[in-house]
Amino acid sequence: MFVVYLGAVLATALAIWQSSVFAWLVVAWLWFTVLFAGLAEAVAEGRGRAQADSLRKVKRDTVARRIAEDGTITEVPGAQLQLDDRIVVEAGEVIAGDGDVVEGIATVDESAVTGESAPVVRESGGDRSAVTGGTVVLSDRIVVQITTEPGQTFVDRMIVLVEGSARKKTPNEIALQILLTALTLMFLLAVVATGVMMQYTGAVADPIRLIALLVCLIPTTIGALLSAIGIAGMDRLVQRNVLAMSGRAVEAAGDIDTLLMDKTGTITYGHRRATALHPAPGVSAAELADIAYRCSLADDTPEGRSIGELCVQRYEVIGLSDDELALVRSGTDERYRVVPFTATTRMSGMDLAGECAQQLRKGAADALTRWVAASGGMIDAAVAAKVKSVSSAGGTPLVVGTATEDRPAQVLGVIELSDVVKPGMAERFAQLRTMGIRTVMITGDNPLTARAIAETAGVDDFVAQATPEDKLALIRAEQARGRLVAMTGDGTNDAPALAQADVGVAMNSGTSAAKEAGNMVDLDSDPTKLIEVVAIGKQLLITRGALATFSLANDLAKYFAILPAMFAAIYPQLDALNIMRLHSAQSAIVSAVIANALIIVALIPLSLRGVKYRSGSATRLLGRNLLVFGIGGMITPFVGIALIDLVVRLIPGMG
Repeated sequence: MFVVYLGAVLATALAIWQSSVFAWLVVAWLWFTVLFAGLAEAVAEGRGRAQADSLRKVKRDTVARRIAEDGTITEVPGAQLQLDDRIVVEAGEVIAGDGDVVEGIATVDESAVTGESAPVVRESGGDRSAVTGGTVVLSDRIVVQITTEPGQTFVDRMIVLVEGSARKKTPNEIALQILLTALTLMFLLAVVATGVMMQYTGAVADPIRLIALLVCLIPTTIGALLSAIGIAGMDRLVQRNVLAMSGRAVEAAGDIDTLLMDKTGTITYGHRRATALHPAPGVSAAELADIAYRCSLADDTPEGRSIGELCVQRYEVIGLSDDELALVRSGTDERYRVVPFTATTRMSGMDLAGECAQQLRKGAADALTRWVAASGGMIDAAVAAKVKSVSSAGGTPLVVGTATEDRPAQVLGVIELSDVVKPGMAERFAQLRTMGIRTVMITGDNPLTARAIAETAGVDDFVAQATPEDKLALIRAEQARGRLVAMTGDGTNDAPALAQADVGVAMNSGTSAAKEAGNMVDLDSDPTKLIEVVAIGKQLLITRGALATFSLANDLAKYFAILPAMFAAIYPQLDALNIMRLHSAQSAIVSAVIANALIIVALIPLSLRGVKYRSGSATRLLGRNLLVFGIGGMITPFVGIALIDLVVRLIPGMG
């Protein structure tokens, strides 16, 4: 398009020097070509700015109630909040900055960001703890720890991205740009050679005609629309509530081979709750409930809280007051010593002090088996059978055990945690399979539970008892085989894998660490949205290829319009190539230049909307592209130039 601009400037100077109707018509339509090329990008960026304006409404000056180190609360402007500040937000108040809920649970209205009117639950201790500045707390009270500096919030980054100002060219786009540059240089040399040939035969080489020939032969159509196609691809994702941090991620999504998904909160709802207690032989339900409750006193995860609620509500365990619970969790209650959960031990619990010194543990069946075996005990066969049956049914079994100084560890029973696969997952994974994408579920659950969930969801494969290191190693192994990998996740433990993946889609409901690591954020927290992301990525690549094919093909029609007209006077035999029967050399050249400009305008809607993607093999897609945009790219300009010539020939001076 820079060559077209230089050609328009030079043609304008020549028209001023040797004025004619033909010269000024060519000049006018050369400038229209430059204008229409800028229009395509302006329309694409304009749509992004409109969305950015709506996001700016979310940003408003808010007053935050900041908690000092001594516990006092002071009101400060939201713009003054710094990293790691803690603020209190209650029902009806606006959250002043991005952060993680570190205390409490509340429903939050995120409609200003996501467009979804239904409130969402945000709670401490889980993977659904991230909140966005500008959203509104609808119920209860939460304490939020700020995770971003002023001006670097999620909404700030969204505004920059949807405006297109942060968009960088992707490798595919750069490669296509190099191809267009090479073709432009090649046709420039060809046009210069044409001028020399005309001089050699004794004809006058009109510079304006040569400029018109160059502009019509170089791939101006795709050159004008290339940037708009990239901006529109990211814009289509934003319209589906997916924020792409780079155009490279959108493009990579179109070539994904393997999709890795975290189970909890991604394939399943993620709210695993304790639904039943299964005592071991010789153990009463009341005794199991009492130990299970005390094991979970310091467990502030949603699962831990649900165990406490189940024990109190169904098994009538007498629970601690909020003040007593706060003392236990802070470690200041001398009766209890908290044993936190770790990825290594895969269990947690309490050590009771005093005369009744006792160790209370709950955790994965294999971890409790090792703990019991270390003290000389063993798990009852009935408990092992219950663990297997709960896992086979898709639940998560937590085994509860206790030990004292004078007797080996004893297993008291099983806590059943249930999680539900989101509806329609099997159908969506089948759709991904038709796209040639292999789906792999990754979970920290035991193999039996993982298998049951995998079969219900319809994934191709699964990895059980996976640590963050396992996820990272799996992605690297897939990439070493030459495959492009996408990863969806919502937890802090997913962050390394999200950062390593070619396409890392973080759930908006997840932690700030996950959103920082991914190169896309799904504002609706719907993992199956990746189907749409992949389709848009493929649509972006297909649109570029289709319009490049069209642009190169329509050069053939312009070739048949201009070259016979330019050389027919010298070589009358070439008049046989004037298959459109154009009126004269002048009308042929003007008609071709007009058609060249109008084609850009006609293709702007297609570049913004994208060529519709249909699942199929690469060979089939290539054949369809060549048929529709290759043959269509030749026929359309033939017809268009012939029709324009019927009007242009009526202009005086076009004979």
